[in-house]
Amino acid sequence: MMKKIFIALFLLGLISPTVAYGRIGVGVGTGKIQVEDKLKPGIIYELPSLTVLNTGDEESDYEVNVSYHEKQPQLRPPQNWFIFSPQKFHLEPGKVRTVTIKLNLPVRTEPGEYFAYLEGHPVKKSVSGNTTIGVAAAAKLYFTVIPGNFLEGIYYKIASFWKVYSPWPQRLLILLVIGVAYLWVRKHFNIQIGLKKPGATSPEHHTESSFKPLRRLSRKELFLQKQNESKTSILENKLDKDKND
Repeated sequence: MMKKIFIALFLLGLISPTVAYGRIGVGVGTGKIQVEDKLKPGIIYELPSLTVLNTGDEESDYEVNVSYHEKQPQLRPPQNWFIFSPQKFHLEPGKVRTVTIKLNLPVRTEPGEYFAYLEGHPVKKSVSGNTTIGVAAAAKLYFTVIPGNFLEGIYYKIASFWKVYSPWPQRLLILLVIGVAYLWVRKHFNIQIGLKKPGATSPEHHTESSFKPLRRLSRKELFLQKQNESKTSILENKLDKDKND
């Protein structure tokens, strides 16, 4: 009887569908990022990229952020200092994504030694719709900030912004200059129009209209002019003679 039961269970196992459970995994291509240069407040720095890979056999959404050691002696750089591009992405099994990292130090940054984990992890939605985070992999980040005054911080902030986001700052500056020049020309042009009265003419116009260029006379006109002068002379002589008589 027991033998028949075992045979039945064995056959049932053969004809039943196999249930496979997927595994979600994550890995990073860099274990440690050590910034050798001393960093200054107010500057935007480009850190080495972080490579995140899906080591599991199931596709998933992934995210990169910052975490810390519970009792670390170093200062903790806040999450908002870091700019990840992209911060969230989707990976198929075995696929890799390179994430670029920028470190944006505020103008007022406390000098000292800093440490943080640059962490990549899969993000899954639970049945209730909440985001759950399981396994994670991270690279250790070390950097040092040296003291700097407020004015230097502002200068380095503008300079680094100009460099990192080029050519957009240059384009915005050109548009600003064009806009200011346009407003100045428009204002100047309106003032000139306002000074003129309707129907009024400038002194230059009067000067030009009061002097007309001489026209050269033709032979016929010269002949008639001489005749008129001769007649005028005869009449004048006759009048003078009559007066004398």
